[in-house]
Amino acid sequence: MRAEWDSVLEKVLMQPDQQSLIVLFELLLTEEERSAVAGRLKVFQMLLQGEMSQRQIAQEFQISIATITRCSNYLKHMPESQRAEIKQLIMT
Repeated sequence: MRAEWDSVLEKVLMQPDQQSLIVLFELLLTEEERSAVAGRLKVFQMLLQGEMSQRQIAQEFQISIATITRCSNYLKHMPESQRAEIKQLIMT
């Protein structure tokens, strides 16, 4: 399965502009899947900011507590160096 994911990443990286990426993601992901990805990104950003509780994030962005808990647990179990790297990637 890794080879297939690498192929997807290659296609994403080959796109010359935002409009091409939009077309590609609309082809590959349903509206619900795109919304889930966007929601998960927002959860990670909010958790890394540390300014809101999980319950507040759920209420503010209409994201399930289960999703927020999964994201939180993922962050808690990673090395601090990786967490800092992820923060750099998604907070800028």
